[in-house]
Amino acid sequence: MGRGQLKVLDALDRAKTQSYHFMAIIIAGMGCFTSAYDLFSISVVTKLLGRIYYFNDGAKPGVLPPDVSTAVTGVALIGTLLGQLFFGWLGDHMGPKKVYGVTLLLMIICSLGSGLSFAGSATGPMAAKGVMATLCFFRFWLGFGIGGDYPLSATIISEYANKRTRGSFLAAVFAMQGFGILAGGIVGLIVSAAFEYAYKAPPFYVNHSGSTPPQADYVWRIILMFGAFPATMTYYWRMKMPETARYIALITKNANLATEDMAKVLHVEFPDEAKIEKLTEEPSNQYGLFSKQFLKRHGLHLLGTTTCWFLLDITFYTQNLFQKNIFSAIGWLPTASKMSAIQEVYQVSRAQAIIALCGTVPGYWFTVFFIDKIGRWAIQLQGFFFMTVFMFALAIPSNHWTLHKIPFIIMYSLTFFFSNFGPNSTTFVVPAEIFPARFRSTCYGISAAAGKAGAIVGASGFLYASQPDHRSVDDPGYPPGIGVRYSFIVLGVVSLLGMVFTFLVPEPNGKSLEELSGEKEESTPNKQDTNHPTTV
Repeated sequence: MGRGQLKVLDALDRAKTQSYHFMAIIIAGMGCFTSAYDLFSISVVTKLLGRIYYFNDGAKPGVLPPDVSTAVTGVALIGTLLGQLFFGWLGDHMGPKKVYGVTLLLMIICSLGSGLSFAGSATGPMAAKGVMATLCFFRFWLGFGIGGDYPLSATIISEYANKRTRGSFLAAVFAMQGFGILAGGIVGLIVSAAFEYAYKAPPFYVNHSGSTPPQADYVWRIILMFGAFPATMTYYWRMKMPETARYIALITKNANLATEDMAKVLHVEFPDEAKIEKLTEEPSNQYGLFSKQFLKRHGLHLLGTTTCWFLLDITFYTQNLFQKNIFSAIGWLPTASKMSAIQEVYQVSRAQAIIALCGTVPGYWFTVFFIDKIGRWAIQLQGFFFMTVFMFALAIPSNHWTLHKIPFIIMYSLTFFFSNFGPNSTTFVVPAEIFPARFRSTCYGISAAAGKAGAIVGASGFLYASQPDHRSVDDPGYPPGIGVRYSFIVLGVVSLLGMVFTFLVPEPNGKSLEELSGEKEESTPNKQDTNHPTTV
């Protein structure tokens, strides 16, 4: 790294927080908002899909078969995993800004496509298969776009921020995910309430529980299509963002262009030494991805970020995607046969909104306020610890919680609070800070993809654990909560393992990205830097 490059980056690390920093947080954060809305809004409508497309003999509402439910819920997670790997790699080779808009376009198009899933002229069982197949197709590519947004948003914000506030900036971007989850519940409430009002007006009203009016088919489509709105509102501003100075200075070797681009959006005093001609020679001691030198410096770090994110997402996505099953098991939600289809959407949406408002959103913002004060490592460790405690507490036999629903809801909300004031936030932040710029996005994508692998494991595993006989929880003789109870025990063990692997993750608080990645050392290959060891 040349002297001019170091001057550019040092100037950015000393820069005061400015209005453009907040604009960048909103622009990147709306990607997280949209991602969370799109991924978790499906949980609001899966019961409705079962009622509409999988008919019963009239004695009880229809439900999605376990394999269909797994596909509808999990296909977006598979797409997300692949998108994180692909766009993470592409961001390092083309620059995160150049491919930043592509991910948002995918999210817009596929959100609309999800709501327009049709089966042509097919009827009966073939119509159900056609709609589910089309829905899964669009949700896969929706997930692919969502996956790309993770490494690009995190890398861009980490490289814009100064070292004093970098953690809170990254955490604020990710905190928009909490508002996305909350928005999923609110949109579900508004749409279902509007249709329920219209449904009760003549000539549509049918006066019995368990009914599914024809208008219910519009409800899930509108809820899923709303995800295109916030992404569309952000697209123009995302295209106006300049490439990050660190990518230009460290990857394209043009510190002069980096100073010019940053001067357009930030008020930063760049010293004259920072303005140098474009460099074409690579430092002789730069190492490649997965080389022996990389494994020596960052191998354990990558193992720590991937494993912690994998373990965290097993619990986080299991809880979010299957809240309705858990609440039904303890009797907080009425059984499906006692509600109309639209009323059920309302009840599920209300439960999601309450949990998001009481536990999820506050947890994110506690991290924003404290991450640069007490550090990432401490927040992640205490988060995993309290998640472990509350998961084991929730595993108390379910007949206890059917009699004490309020304590259950409080403890269940606290698992979300400490997940977000804990590893769900820090696993997003740390991988964007500790790896060298030339493969920062790639390593981030690998870490995030490990998380989505955990989400797939958790989501598919919980579905079968909570329905051991592959029947609806409304079926007579179904042992409510037996599978749910043991699922909580498993999630408690998973959280305990997260505590163990947290010890592989370094503390980036207060250090520049170049200190953490060792890139300052690469600029002085013949001299040992006594201030910064060779491994972080």
